[in-house]
Amino acid sequence: MEVIGWIVVLLFFVIGFIGLVYPVIPAVLFIFGGFIMYGLFFDFADLPWWFWLIQLLFVGLLFSADALSNAYTVKRFGGSRAGFWGSMLGLIAGPFLIPIIGIIIGPFLGAIGAELIFNRSNFKQAFRSGIGSVVGFITSVFTKGIIQLVMVILFFILV
Repeated sequence: MEVIGWIVVLLFFVIGFIGLVYPVIPAVLFIFGGFIMYGLFFDFADLPWWFWLIQLLFVGLLFSADALSNAYTVKRFGGSRAGFWGSMLGLIAGPFLIPIIGIIIGPFLGAIGAELIFNRSNFKQAFRSGIGSVVGFITSVFTKGIIQLVMVILFFILV
């Protein structure tokens, strides 16, 4: 049963890291779910109260990281609120419409389309907004990956 427990915990962690590049998967919830699975299979007492507090703070940070990073970079590249929402929609729809590369093309095209349709921006400005959405996504994935890695390392230090 111990082997099955570790397989489940590790599977949750792997799915969590896959969720970094596939936004439909709530990555941080799978990482947190791995901690809960450990407690259910083994013992919650191995993980002290401060561990749970730190992990909950990381969860809150990770939930806001996508939106904040994307909003900041789209705006920094001259995009508007419409460009931000277009990139978020593209981030969700992209992988379904264009498997694998849709994760990059979706936010790019979403930001461009929203800028052109809702803000009547010129193509050059809309294109810059699209570039900003891609930069924001890549920055967000990198940042969230580091935070999730810290979460998992802290877990393994304690168990």
